[in-house]
Amino acid sequence: MIPFFSALKSSAISLVLFFLIFILTSKFQSYWLIKVSLIEQLLYVLFGMTIVLSNYFNRSRLTLAALGFLLFYLSMSLTLPWNSWLFSHGDWLTVTGATFLAVLSVLKDRSLLSIHGFYRVLLLLVVGVTSFYWFDSSNVLITKLTENELLVPWLSYLSVELPLVLCASLLFWRMVKEKSLVITALITSFCIWVAHYYQLTVMPWSVMLTLMILHYLYVVLIDSYFLAYRDELTSLPSRRALNQLALSLGRKYTLAMLDIDHFKKFNDTYGHDIGDQVLKLVASKLAQVKGAGKVFRYGGEEFTIVFPGKNIEHAKPALEAVRQAVEDYKIVIRQAQRKTKQARAASKSKQVKTVSVTISIGVAKRSSKLNFEETLKLADQALYRAKKSGRNNVSE
Repeated sequence: MIPFFSALKSSAISLVLFFLIFILTSKFQSYWLIKVSLIEQLLYVLFGMTIVLSNYFNRSRLTLAALGFLLFYLSMSLTLPWNSWLFSHGDWLTVTGATFLAVLSVLKDRSLLSIHGFYRVLLLLVVGVTSFYWFDSSNVLITKLTENELLVPWLSYLSVELPLVLCASLLFWRMVKEKSLVITALITSFCIWVAHYYQLTVMPWSVMLTLMILHYLYVVLIDSYFLAYRDELTSLPSRRALNQLALSLGRKYTLAMLDIDHFKKFNDTYGHDIGDQVLKLVASKLAQVKGAGKVFRYGGEEFTIVFPGKNIEHAKPALEAVRQAVEDYKIVIRQAQRKTKQARAASKSKQVKTVSVTISIGVAKRSSKLNFEETLKLADQALYRAKKSGRNNVSE
Protein backbone atom coordinates (compact mmCIF):
# COMPACT_ATOMS: atom_id res chain seq x y z
CA MET A 1 0.00 0.00 0.00
CA ILE A 2 2.85 2.40 0.79
CA PRO A 3 4.39 2.34 -2.75
CA PHE A 4 0.90 2.90 -4.17
CA PHE A 5 0.61 6.19 -2.28
CA SER A 6 4.26 7.24 -2.67
CA ALA A 7 3.30 9.69 -5.42
CA LEU A 8 1.00 11.66 -3.13
CA LYS A 9 3.65 13.69 -1.32
CA SER A 10 5.00 15.80 -4.19
CA SER A 11 1.55 16.09 -5.78
CA ALA A 12 -0.05 17.20 -2.52
CA ILE A 13 2.63 19.85 -1.96
CA SER A 14 2.14 21.16 -5.49
CA LEU A 15 -1.65 21.27 -5.04
CA VAL A 16 -1.45 23.08 -1.70
CA LEU A 17 0.97 25.68 -3.06
CA PHE A 18 -1.14 26.33 -6.13
CA PHE A 19 -4.39 26.77 -4.24
CA LEU A 20 -2.66 28.94 -1.64
CA ILE A 21 -1.54 31.26 -4.46
CA PHE A 22 -5.03 31.09 -5.98
CA ILE A 23 -6.68 32.07 -2.67
CA LEU A 24 -4.22 34.91 -2.08
CA THR A 25 -4.85 36.19 -5.62
CA SER A 26 -8.58 36.11 -4.98
CA LYS A 27 -8.30 37.88 -1.61
CA PHE A 28 -6.04 40.70 -2.78
CA GLN A 29 -7.76 41.68 -6.01
CA SER A 30 -6.98 45.37 -5.50
CA TYR A 31 -3.34 44.71 -6.39
CA TRP A 32 -4.04 43.29 -9.86
CA LEU A 33 -7.51 44.55 -10.76
CA ILE A 34 -6.17 47.78 -12.28
CA LYS A 35 -3.75 45.76 -14.40
CA VAL A 36 -6.24 43.36 -15.98
CA SER A 37 -5.66 44.76 -19.47
CA LEU A 38 -1.92 44.10 -19.14
CA ILE A 39 -2.62 40.58 -17.85
CA GLU A 40 -4.86 39.91 -20.86
CA GLN A 41 -2.04 40.91 -23.22
CA LEU A 42 0.61 38.89 -21.37
CA LEU A 43 -1.65 35.84 -21.30
CA TYR A 44 -1.17 35.26 -25.03
CA VAL A 45 2.61 35.36 -24.52
CA LEU A 46 2.31 32.83 -21.69
CA PHE A 47 0.15 30.57 -23.86
CA GLY A 48 2.75 30.71 -26.63
CA MET A 49 5.67 29.97 -24.28
CA THR A 50 3.82 27.09 -22.63
CA ILE A 51 2.77 25.46 -25.90
CA VAL A 52 6.27 25.71 -27.40
CA LEU A 53 8.17 24.57 -24.29
CA SER A 54 5.80 21.77 -23.30
CA ASN A 55 5.90 20.39 -26.83
CA TYR A 56 9.70 20.74 -27.00
CA PHE A 57 10.15 18.83 -23.72
CA ASN A 58 7.61 16.21 -24.83
CA ARG A 59 4.90 17.14 -22.32
CA SER A 60 2.18 16.78 -24.93
CA ARG A 61 -0.64 16.52 -22.38
CA LEU A 62 0.13 20.03 -21.17
CA THR A 63 0.44 21.19 -24.78
CA LEU A 64 -3.04 19.88 -25.59
CA ALA A 65 -4.50 21.33 -22.38
CA ALA A 66 -2.96 24.74 -23.14
CA LEU A 67 -4.27 24.62 -26.72
CA GLY A 68 -7.74 23.73 -25.46
CA PHE A 69 -7.82 26.60 -22.98
CA LEU A 70 -6.40 28.97 -25.61
CA LEU A 71 -9.24 28.06 -27.96
CA PHE A 72 -11.72 28.62 -25.13
CA TYR A 73 -10.19 32.02 -24.30
CA LEU A 74 -10.21 33.09 -27.95
CA SER A 75 -13.88 32.12 -28.14
CA MET A 76 -14.62 34.47 -25.25
CA SER A 77 -12.43 37.31 -26.47
CA LEU A 78 -13.15 37.32 -30.19
CA THR A 79 -16.21 37.04 -32.41
CA LEU A 80 -16.00 33.55 -33.86
CA PRO A 81 -18.59 31.61 -35.88
CA TRP A 82 -19.31 29.07 -33.14
CA ASN A 83 -19.55 31.49 -30.20
CA SER A 84 -23.36 31.72 -29.98
CA TRP A 85 -23.78 27.93 -30.09
CA LEU A 86 -20.94 27.34 -27.64
CA PHE A 87 -22.19 29.60 -24.88
CA SER A 88 -25.80 28.51 -25.29
CA HIS A 89 -24.62 25.00 -24.42
CA GLY A 90 -22.83 25.78 -21.16
CA ASP A 91 -23.49 22.36 -19.62
CA TRP A 92 -22.01 20.62 -22.64
CA LEU A 93 -18.96 22.90 -22.51
CA THR A 94 -18.40 22.17 -18.82
CA VAL A 95 -18.69 18.40 -19.16
CA THR A 96 -16.57 18.34 -22.32
CA GLY A 97 -13.81 20.40 -20.70
CA ALA A 98 -13.79 18.22 -17.57
CA THR A 99 -13.75 15.01 -19.62
CA PHE A 100 -11.00 16.47 -21.82
CA LEU A 101 -8.77 16.94 -18.74
CA ALA A 102 -9.64 13.51 -17.33
CA VAL A 103 -8.81 11.77 -20.62
CA LEU A 104 -5.47 13.61 -20.79
CA SER A 105 -4.57 12.16 -17.38
CA VAL A 106 -4.63 8.58 -18.72
CA LEU A 107 -2.75 9.30 -21.94
CA LYS A 108 0.99 9.02 -22.26
CA ASP A 109 3.15 11.91 -23.36
CA ARG A 110 3.97 11.44 -27.04
CA SER A 111 5.27 13.81 -29.67
CA LEU A 112 2.41 15.73 -31.24
CA LEU A 113 4.36 16.06 -34.48
CA SER A 114 3.74 12.40 -35.27
CA ILE A 115 0.91 9.95 -35.82
CA HIS A 116 0.44 9.89 -32.03
CA GLY A 117 -0.48 13.56 -32.11
CA PHE A 118 -3.12 12.92 -34.78
CA TYR A 119 -4.66 10.10 -32.72
CA ARG A 120 -4.79 12.27 -29.59
CA VAL A 121 -6.48 15.17 -31.37
CA LEU A 122 -8.95 12.70 -32.90
CA LEU A 123 -9.65 11.20 -29.47
CA LEU A 124 -10.35 14.61 -27.98
CA LEU A 125 -12.77 15.38 -30.81
CA VAL A 126 -14.53 12.11 -29.99
CA VAL A 127 -14.81 13.34 -26.38
CA GLY A 128 -16.73 16.40 -27.56
CA VAL A 129 -19.08 14.36 -29.74
CA THR A 130 -19.65 11.81 -26.98
CA SER A 131 -20.49 14.56 -24.49
CA PHE A 132 -23.06 15.96 -26.92
CA TYR A 133 -24.80 12.62 -27.30
CA TRP A 134 -24.58 12.04 -23.56
CA PHE A 135 -26.96 14.93 -22.93
CA ASP A 136 -29.50 13.53 -25.41
CA SER A 137 -29.22 10.08 -23.83
CA SER A 138 -29.39 11.40 -20.26
CA ASN A 139 -32.58 13.34 -21.04
CA VAL A 140 -34.20 10.16 -22.33
CA LEU A 141 -32.96 8.27 -19.29
CA ILE A 142 -34.28 10.93 -16.89
CA THR A 143 -37.71 10.73 -18.52
CA LYS A 144 -37.82 6.96 -17.98
CA LEU A 145 -36.54 7.11 -14.40
CA THR A 146 -39.07 9.72 -13.26
CA GLU A 147 -41.48 6.83 -12.75
CA ASN A 148 -39.40 5.79 -9.73
CA GLU A 149 -40.16 8.23 -6.93
CA LEU A 150 -37.02 7.29 -4.98
CA LEU A 151 -34.80 8.40 -7.85
CA VAL A 152 -36.58 11.66 -8.70
CA PRO A 153 -34.57 13.87 -6.25
CA TRP A 154 -31.32 12.64 -7.78
CA LEU A 155 -32.19 12.85 -11.45
CA SER A 156 -31.25 16.53 -11.72
CA TYR A 157 -27.64 15.53 -11.02
CA LEU A 158 -27.48 12.92 -13.77
CA SER A 159 -26.54 15.05 -16.80
CA VAL A 160 -23.74 17.22 -15.37
CA GLU A 161 -22.81 16.22 -11.82
CA LEU A 162 -22.41 12.50 -12.53
CA PRO A 163 -19.84 13.02 -15.35
CA LEU A 164 -18.00 15.60 -13.21
CA VAL A 165 -17.77 13.19 -10.26
CA LEU A 166 -16.50 10.43 -12.54
CA CYS A 167 -13.90 12.76 -14.07
CA ALA A 168 -12.77 13.95 -10.63
CA SER A 169 -12.46 10.36 -9.42
CA LEU A 170 -10.36 9.42 -12.43
CA LEU A 171 -8.06 12.44 -12.01
CA PHE A 172 -7.43 11.83 -8.31
CA TRP A 173 -6.91 8.12 -8.91
CA ARG A 174 -4.29 8.99 -11.54
CA MET A 175 -2.62 11.37 -9.09
CA VAL A 176 -2.31 8.54 -6.56
CA LYS A 177 -1.21 6.02 -9.17
CA GLU A 178 1.29 8.06 -11.18
CA LYS A 179 4.07 10.22 -9.74
CA SER A 180 3.63 13.14 -12.10
CA LEU A 181 3.32 16.89 -11.67
CA VAL A 182 1.49 16.91 -15.01
CA ILE A 183 -1.46 15.15 -13.35
CA THR A 184 -1.40 17.76 -10.57
CA ALA A 185 -1.60 20.56 -13.14
CA LEU A 186 -4.57 18.85 -14.81
CA ILE A 187 -6.32 18.55 -11.43
CA THR A 188 -5.89 22.24 -10.63
CA SER A 189 -7.27 23.11 -14.08
CA PHE A 190 -10.23 20.80 -13.46
CA CYS A 191 -10.95 22.42 -10.08
CA ILE A 192 -10.90 25.94 -11.54
CA TRP A 193 -13.04 24.85 -14.50
CA VAL A 194 -15.70 23.35 -12.23
CA ALA A 195 -15.48 26.16 -9.65
CA HIS A 196 -16.28 28.73 -12.36
CA TYR A 197 -19.27 26.67 -13.55
CA TYR A 198 -20.73 26.68 -10.03
CA GLN A 199 -19.78 30.37 -9.58
CA LEU A 200 -17.49 29.61 -6.65
CA THR A 201 -15.01 32.17 -7.93
CA VAL A 202 -15.59 35.61 -9.40
CA MET A 203 -12.14 36.27 -10.83
CA PRO A 204 -12.00 36.99 -14.56
CA TRP A 205 -10.94 34.16 -16.84
CA SER A 206 -7.80 36.07 -17.89
CA VAL A 207 -6.48 35.94 -14.31
CA MET A 208 -7.49 32.32 -13.67
CA LEU A 209 -5.98 31.18 -16.97
CA THR A 210 -2.79 33.09 -16.16
CA LEU A 211 -2.45 31.14 -12.90
CA MET A 212 -3.16 27.87 -14.70
CA ILE A 213 -0.67 28.50 -17.50
CA LEU A 214 2.00 29.63 -15.03
CA HIS A 215 1.44 26.32 -13.26
CA TYR A 216 1.95 24.50 -16.58
CA LEU A 217 5.19 26.41 -17.14
CA TYR A 218 6.36 25.55 -13.63
CA VAL A 219 5.73 21.84 -14.28
CA VAL A 220 7.59 21.94 -17.61
CA LEU A 221 10.60 23.68 -16.05
CA ILE A 222 10.71 21.31 -13.06
CA ASP A 223 10.39 18.25 -15.32
CA SER A 224 13.10 19.54 -17.66
CA TYR A 225 15.38 20.09 -14.65
CA PHE A 226 14.89 16.50 -13.49
CA LEU A 227 15.38 15.29 -17.05
CA ALA A 228 18.77 17.01 -17.13
CA TYR A 229 19.96 16.31 -13.59
CA ARG A 230 18.27 13.05 -12.54
CA ASP A 231 19.17 9.52 -13.54
CA GLU A 232 16.08 7.98 -15.11
CA LEU A 233 16.63 4.43 -13.85
CA THR A 234 17.53 5.06 -10.20
CA SER A 235 15.96 8.53 -9.72
CA LEU A 236 19.22 9.65 -8.10
CA PRO A 237 20.95 12.89 -9.13
CA SER A 238 23.16 12.24 -12.16
CA ARG A 239 26.83 12.90 -12.82
CA ARG A 240 25.92 16.29 -14.25
CA ALA A 241 24.31 17.20 -10.91
CA LEU A 242 27.48 16.03 -9.15
CA ASN A 243 29.57 18.37 -11.28
CA GLN A 244 27.21 21.23 -10.43
CA LEU A 245 27.52 20.47 -6.71
CA ALA A 246 31.32 20.47 -7.03
CA LEU A 247 31.19 24.16 -7.96
CA SER A 248 29.49 25.06 -4.67
CA LEU A 249 31.50 22.90 -2.25
CA GLY A 250 33.67 24.55 0.35
CA ARG A 251 37.21 23.59 1.28
CA LYS A 252 36.20 20.75 3.58
CA TYR A 253 34.41 17.69 2.27
CA THR A 254 34.74 13.92 1.87
CA LEU A 255 34.03 11.87 -1.24
CA ALA A 256 33.12 8.20 -1.50
CA MET A 257 33.13 6.08 -4.66
CA LEU A 258 30.97 2.93 -4.57
CA ASP A 259 30.80 -0.02 -6.91
CA ILE A 260 28.52 -3.09 -6.99
CA ASP A 261 30.69 -6.19 -6.67
CA HIS A 262 30.69 -8.67 -9.59
CA PHE A 263 27.91 -6.73 -11.31
CA LYS A 264 28.94 -7.77 -14.83
CA LYS A 265 28.81 -11.44 -13.83
CA PHE A 266 25.41 -10.85 -12.22
CA ASN A 267 24.14 -9.27 -15.45
CA ASP A 268 25.47 -12.13 -17.57
CA THR A 269 23.82 -14.68 -15.27
CA TYR A 270 20.39 -13.19 -14.69
CA GLY A 271 19.99 -10.68 -17.53
CA HIS A 272 19.88 -6.90 -17.77
CA ASP A 273 16.31 -6.61 -16.45
CA ILE A 274 17.34 -8.15 -13.14
CA GLY A 275 20.51 -6.06 -13.25
CA ASP A 276 18.39 -2.92 -13.50
CA GLN A 277 16.38 -4.08 -10.49
CA VAL A 278 19.61 -4.47 -8.53
CA LEU A 279 20.72 -0.95 -9.47
CA LYS A 280 17.40 0.41 -8.24
CA LEU A 281 17.72 -1.54 -5.01
CA VAL A 282 21.22 -0.31 -4.29
CA ALA A 283 20.21 3.24 -5.18
CA SER A 284 17.28 3.09 -2.73
CA LYS A 285 19.61 1.92 0.05
CA LEU A 286 22.24 4.55 -0.75
CA ALA A 287 19.57 7.27 -0.71
CA GLN A 288 19.08 6.48 3.00
CA VAL A 289 22.68 7.35 3.88
CA LYS A 290 23.15 9.32 7.09
CA GLY A 291 25.68 11.98 7.94
CA ALA A 292 24.34 14.60 5.49
CA GLY A 293 25.63 12.56 2.56
CA LYS A 294 24.46 13.43 -0.97
CA VAL A 295 24.18 10.45 -3.33
CA PHE A 296 24.76 10.50 -7.11
CA ARG A 297 24.84 7.87 -9.81
CA TYR A 298 28.26 8.28 -11.37
CA GLY A 299 27.73 5.84 -14.23
CA GLY A 300 27.10 2.14 -14.83
CA GLU A 301 27.24 0.38 -11.47
CA GLU A 302 29.23 3.19 -9.82
CA PHE A 303 27.85 5.71 -7.35
CA THR A 304 29.29 8.72 -5.55
CA ILE A 305 28.46 10.09 -2.10
CA VAL A 306 29.53 13.60 -1.11
CA PHE A 307 29.76 14.65 2.55
CA PRO A 308 30.04 18.47 2.54
CA GLY A 309 31.90 19.87 5.57
CA LYS A 310 32.70 16.37 6.90
CA ASN A 311 35.93 14.45 7.39
CA ILE A 312 36.46 10.71 6.96
CA GLU A 313 35.81 9.99 10.66
CA HIS A 314 32.29 11.40 10.32
CA ALA A 315 31.57 9.82 6.93
CA LYS A 316 32.87 6.30 7.53
CA PRO A 317 30.14 5.13 9.99
CA ALA A 318 27.45 6.22 7.52
CA LEU A 319 29.20 4.37 4.71
CA GLU A 320 29.55 1.21 6.81
CA ALA A 321 25.82 1.35 7.61
CA VAL A 322 24.95 1.63 3.92
CA ARG A 323 27.30 -1.21 3.00
CA GLN A 324 25.69 -3.43 5.64
CA ALA A 325 22.16 -2.52 4.54
CA VAL A 326 22.92 -3.57 0.95
CA GLU A 327 24.56 -6.82 2.09
CA ASP A 328 21.64 -7.76 4.36
CA TYR A 329 18.95 -7.24 1.74
CA LYS A 330 17.79 -10.43 0.02
CA ILE A 331 16.76 -10.20 -3.62
CA VAL A 332 14.23 -12.72 -4.96
CA ILE A 333 15.07 -13.73 -8.51
CA ARG A 334 11.90 -14.86 -10.32
CA GLN A 335 13.50 -15.27 -13.70
CA ALA A 336 15.31 -18.36 -14.94
CA GLN A 337 19.05 -18.16 -15.36
CA ARG A 338 20.33 -18.05 -18.88
CA LYS A 339 20.73 -21.55 -20.28
CA THR A 340 21.69 -23.27 -23.46
CA LYS A 341 18.99 -24.00 -26.02
CA GLN A 342 19.01 -27.68 -24.99
CA ALA A 343 18.51 -26.80 -21.31
CA ARG A 344 15.66 -24.41 -22.09
CA ALA A 345 13.95 -27.07 -24.22
CA ALA A 346 14.32 -29.68 -21.49
CA SER A 347 12.75 -27.58 -18.73
CA LYS A 348 10.17 -24.82 -19.00
CA SER A 349 9.89 -24.20 -15.26
CA LYS A 350 11.24 -20.98 -13.82
CA GLN A 351 13.65 -21.01 -10.95
CA VAL A 352 13.00 -18.91 -7.88
CA LYS A 353 16.20 -17.99 -6.06
CA THR A 354 17.20 -15.58 -3.34
CA VAL A 355 20.51 -13.77 -3.75
CA SER A 356 22.29 -10.81 -2.23
CA VAL A 357 24.77 -8.28 -3.58
CA THR A 358 27.55 -6.36 -1.93
CA ILE A 359 29.28 -3.07 -2.58
CA SER A 360 32.86 -1.90 -2.25
CA ILE A 361 33.55 1.65 -1.12
CA GLY A 362 36.56 3.93 -1.43
CA VAL A 363 36.64 7.16 0.57
CA ALA A 364 38.95 10.19 0.46
CA LYS A 365 39.04 13.60 2.13
CA ARG A 366 39.81 16.76 0.24
CA SER A 367 43.12 18.28 1.28
CA SER A 368 44.25 21.86 0.79
CA LYS A 369 46.22 21.13 -2.37
CA LEU A 370 43.56 19.06 -4.18
CA ASN A 371 40.60 20.09 -6.32
CA PHE A 372 37.37 18.12 -6.71
CA GLU A 373 38.55 15.96 -9.61
CA GLU A 374 41.77 15.03 -7.82
CA THR A 375 39.90 14.15 -4.63
CA LEU A 376 37.48 12.02 -6.65
CA LYS A 377 40.46 10.24 -8.19
CA LEU A 378 41.80 9.46 -4.71
CA ALA A 379 38.43 7.99 -3.74
CA ASP A 380 38.47 5.90 -6.92
CA GLN A 381 41.94 4.60 -6.03
CA ALA A 382 40.66 3.73 -2.54
CA LEU A 383 37.77 1.86 -4.21
CA TYR A 384 40.30 -0.16 -6.19
CA ARG A 385 42.08 -1.07 -2.94
CA ALA A 386 38.75 -2.14 -1.42
CA LYS A 387 38.19 -4.52 -4.31
CA LYS A 388 41.75 -5.85 -4.12
CA SER A 389 41.33 -6.57 -0.41
CA GLY A 390 38.35 -8.84 -0.87
CA ARG A 391 35.45 -6.50 -1.77
CA ASN A 392 32.46 -5.68 0.47
CA ASN A 393 34.44 -3.22 2.62
CA VAL A 394 35.25 0.46 3.06
CA SER A 395 38.78 1.50 2.23
CA GLU A 396 40.55 4.85 2.68
